[in-house]
Amino acid sequence: MNVNFGYIIIVLIIVVGSVILHELAHGVVAYWLGDRTAKDAGRLTFNPLKHIDPYMSIIVPVVLYILRAPVFGGAKPVPVNFANLKWKEWGMALTALAGPVTNFLLAFVFFLIGHFTRLLYGVGGEVWEFIFAELVLINLGFMIFNLIPVPPLDGSRVLYAVSPDFIREFLANIERYGVIVVYAMILLFGEVFSEVMSGGVNGVLNFFYWIVGM
Repeated sequence: MNVNFGYIIIVLIIVVGSVILHELAHGVVAYWLGDRTAKDAGRLTFNPLKHIDPYMSIIVPVVLYILRAPVFGGAKPVPVNFANLKWKEWGMALTALAGPVTNFLLAFVFFLIGHFTRLLYGVGGEVWEFIFAELVLINLGFMIFNLIPVPPLDGSRVLYAVSPDFIREFLANIERYGVIVVYAMILLFGEVFSEVMSGGVNGVLNFFYWIVGM
């Protein structure tokens, strides 16, 4: 398998930038809702060293790119104190949604730029086409991955807010094992997981193309 190391560097830069903005969004919304935990922990910063998780921010995205699978990943979760938030579980849901919404907006903005400049279609050369394609695809991958309703992913916070008590109790009970469950899904059900991710990404892309009349 041929591997272009220059393209791997580009993917890493996009991944790091995307996860930083994702985590910043969580921290900023939590701060707006009354919780200073992320700010006091120094997480309201663009410094990548404060956010990067070596496994989820670097190893997983690079391996997925090399395998030609949908690229997704994550970063160190921004600390949030539920007790400090306005609207409690709904405040937590809004804080959680801020990350995926940020990735969605990034993907959409870069899609529009790439579409109307035609850089997304190779007008500026292969490298620019690759950059804009990955800016869109990686951010969509992050959005869909983080919306999976398994703790500690963002989708679980939204599910918690709208669920009856027995579902909330179940989510709280598996919280401590959530990271292990997520890693297990990736390792044990990689092919199925990849198909689900691809379907989600392609669905959103089709929506983008529909918006621009294609």
